Amino acid sequence: MGDVVQMHFSTVDYVIFAVLLVASTGIGLYYAFSGGRQRTTQEFLLADRSMRCLPVSLSLLATFQSAVAILGAPSEIYTHGTQYWFLGCSYFLGLLIPAHIFIPVFYRLRLSSAYEYLELRFSQSVRICGTVTFIFQMVIYMGVVLYAPALALNAVTGFDLWGAVLAMGLVSTLYTALGGLKAVIWTDVFQTIVMFAGQLAVIVVGTHQAGGIAEVWRKAQNGSRISGLDLNPDPLERHTFWTLGVGGVFLMLALYGVNQAQVQRYLSSRTEKEAIMSCYAVFPCQQIVLTLGCLMGLVMFARYGEESPLDKGYVKTNDQMVLYFVMDVLRDLPGLPGLFVACLFSGALSTISSAFNSLATVTMEDLIKPHVPVMTEARATLLSKMLAIGYGLVCLAMAYLASLMGSVLQAALSIFGMVGGPLLGVFCLGMFFPWANSTGALVGLASGLVMAFWIGIGSFVSRMATSAPPVINATIIPDIGNMTTAVMTTLITAKPRPTGVQALYSLSYMWYSAHNSTTVVVVGLLVSFLTGPWKEKDLNPGTIYPVLGNLLFFLPQRYKEKLCCVTPLEDKFLCYSPKFWTTSLTRWPRKRSTVLPALKRKTRSGKRREYR
Repeated sequence: MGDVVQMHFSTVDYVIFAVLLVASTGIGLYYAFSGGRQRTTQEFLLADRSMRCLPVSLSLLATFQSAVAILGAPSEIYTHGTQYWFLGCSYFLGLLIPAHIFIPVFYRLRLSSAYEYLELRFSQSVRICGTVTFIFQMVIYMGVVLYAPALALNAVTGFDLWGAVLAMGLVSTLYTALGGLKAVIWTDVFQTIVMFAGQLAVIVVGTHQAGGIAEVWRKAQNGSRISGLDLNPDPLERHTFWTLGVGGVFLMLALYGVNQAQVQRYLSSRTEKEAIMSCYAVFPCQQIVLTLGCLMGLVMFARYGEESPLDKGYVKTNDQMVLYFVMDVLRDLPGLPGLFVACLFSGALSTISSAFNSLATVTMEDLIKPHVPVMTEARATLLSKMLAIGYGLVCLAMAYLASLMGSVLQAALSIFGMVGGPLLGVFCLGMFFPWANSTGALVGLASGLVMAFWIGIGSFVSRMATSAPPVINATIIPDIGNMTTAVMTTLITAKPRPTGVQALYSLSYMWYSAHNSTTVVVVGLLVSFLTGPWKEKDLNPGTIYPVLGNLLFFLPQRYKEKLCCVTPLEDKFLCYSPKFWTTSLTRWPRKRSTVLPALKRKTRSGKRREYR
């Protein structure tokens, strides 16, 4: 193994890189001093509910597809082949379900925070638990997103690692705190275009240098990197069609269905129809992003073959290979390396800024306003901006923890599966099962989180304990004819299948979200039936989606009534009429203490009005 090879930017690269970062900051400044000048929480946190479909859809795409995917997907394809490409199969249901179930419920309730729903459906304690879980999830995830591109940049250019982390953190904090959600969305649009341009430049130039797309595909086939449809149902297999196509649906639901960063964008749309259309528009964009990442991985393999930069000692980890490859391919084209690195940083900025804004929103709406009901609009807006800055500083500190993790892609997705899964479960429990009560929701959420961290930490410890044996990977076994096959066959067949608790620890990380959300629903329903199930007629209108009624359409009406699945979803804004509040509080006087403080600020126009 030789020393790590470092390449360096030209002056043009640095200029392009700096211009793109300054442009992102400039967008934030523009929205800080135009329009309403971010003087209200409605404008700062929800962009005055005035955004159109296209910017919202590109922002939805940018939020969770940034630097993690740009770094992780190509190295995954280079190392393990194109099986990861089947993740695209999960995008269809993973976006269709949010568009037609979650968005109508959230939008018609005119929420500011997704966790307001949990109070309307269950109780304030469930809302607070959900909010705290989300804050924990996003702060840790931001550490991964902040650290990943800085690590790659440091490896191949010598740019100071923590200097890059600091620069990214401060730039994103600045334009988020100044320009609010509107600035975050429009910088996401700009940064998404930069991401597409950077990846396309690398793929086009790399394919040309490799001899064309046919040659790239031929080399990938010869190197066994083109994977067929693996229908192995074993949930312990890391990537199969089922883990990616089915397990991936639950991961997508946790991201695009109930995550506050995405729900906030739906709620910022002008109309419910535009919110739904923005979710539809994400589907082809997601497929393009996945395809670009996979193509880049194949072009990398066509260039390096089995002799990866990692094996030669040019880089230290899989996640650094992509940027090394980019600098290698574009070294004779001044400006393009800077464009790609700016693309990488833009991706990280879009994700981080979205997190800061969503974290400020849930803290303000779920933890502060319910307990400080008398607060001027100016003071609330100032506090929201201070929260965004505070979370920026916290996430800078959390980036250090990301340096202790393994593969960037798997670490980031595992965190979302571990923590996002139980959150998805508690929303599904409330939205689809009228019998579920607040005790069931609390116990279910706690059970899901315990199960999540048990499996997650157990898996990590198990991998550490077995890290001594060599990894079975074609890229690290020397190619010496049939002996390679013999060695691999011997080692693989000798590996025993995990049993008992060890099998649970060996579960594919793509199943984390499905397993943990199912745990919440099952435990929540059991506890609800044991402690006294709620009746559908006693629930707040608009908080239940009639999925059972739609699925059991063939049953007679009297059986549907017994199964609590007869109430249709409320018409647009019906649940925001004064009659709604009166009816809800009359029907359920024992929820007056939790429903009234959360709802008395709401009207169809979004203006404050007291209901007593």
